[in-house]
Amino acid sequence: MITGQGTINALGHDIPTTLEAFREGRCGIGPLELRDVDRLSVRIGGQVKDYDPEALFNRQQIALYDRFTQFTLIATKQALDGCGLDFSGALATRSGVVFGTAGGGVNTWDENYRSVYEEGKNRVHPFVVPKLMNNAAASHVSMEYNLKGPSFSVATACASSNHAMGQAFNLIRCGMADVMVTGGSEAMLSFGGVKAWEGLRVMSKDACRPFSANRNGMVQGEGAAVFLFEEYDHARARGANILAEVVGFAMTSDAADIVMPSQQGAARAITGALTDGGLNPEDVCYINAHGTGTAANDKVECAAVAHAFGHHADDLMISSTKSMHGHLIGGTGAVELLACIMALKDGVIAPTIGYEEADPECALDVVPNEAREAKVDACLSNAFAFGGLNAVLALRAAP
Repeated sequence: MITGQGTINALGHDIPTTLEAFREGRCGIGPLELRDVDRLSVRIGGQVKDYDPEALFNRQQIALYDRFTQFTLIATKQALDGCGLDFSGALATRSGVVFGTAGGGVNTWDENYRSVYEEGKNRVHPFVVPKLMNNAAASHVSMEYNLKGPSFSVATACASSNHAMGQAFNLIRCGMADVMVTGGSEAMLSFGGVKAWEGLRVMSKDACRPFSANRNGMVQGEGAAVFLFEEYDHARARGANILAEVVGFAMTSDAADIVMPSQQGAARAITGALTDGGLNPEDVCYINAHGTGTAANDKVECAAVAHAFGHHADDLMISSTKSMHGHLIGGTGAVELLACIMALKDGVIAPTIGYEEADPECALDVVPNEAREAKVDACLSNAFAFGGLNAVLALRAAP
């Protein structure tokens, strides 16, 4: 069961603001505010604006927390505030943390490379390594909330969050934990981070237009989303507010190409999540798509959905919220799960904004430009990563 959620991303610094943006089809992508932005070819992103870490963390904490860790702690506090759980006793050893991130402390890498190579300094801060390591966010959350069960991070590029949440689900299902704090975070919007992605030539310079025939690439975002996953009987016994139920998870590998996606690998992950969740294709009304806005990803994903769902694919709603908040790389699946919960709980389907021209290779109902009201009993969240790593979550409305 999902019994808590929190976020900070380009659409808002909390859940209500983010969901309002989803409903309104508001775009959080805009001009980047970065040092040396004039040296970049790509100057837009889904950046968290009006953010002041000094208002939320003290100097000692900032010395330890990279931006991605800060985002994680902010979202975790929202997810756990008022949850009614006491981690000071026996529950501590039955509770853990699994987070997804692809880059970890990219801002810390960037700042210290600049310091050493550009400014010629011969020393870096003693906390550089613990600040930049990928497990920093998971470790700090475990320490902040006394979570002594399974705690680790997952790095599988753009599927990191879905892999992390799938592992949290499996840890509870197999009896190793009663409560898991899970989700993902990313903060790659630094000069070095964006410059590296420019080299791949998959970035748009003007907008993210998933599934639109004139799409020209992805747009990076940043932020975090964190969820409280809880064993069913444990949640019911304490009268928890259940937001949605995770019922299935599947992961596959294309074993084909380091950057080009595979229809077969994606379709197997979709079918596997349906099977694991005990769902028939007809049970699913909505899919939150990976939908990056690149030519290859979008057509392959649509083909995979069509293959997995057969004739029912024509009745599905499929949307990409990356068009609004950008691609958070390792954190993206977590923010996108918010749209799945909104669909299940509130009956509102977040749109694919920026859609301008129909593409015959993406001939599905992509919920173009405007949110839609619909009753949703079950949905999927897709994540397909570089390296051919696929992870799909299946969810139902709260019982």
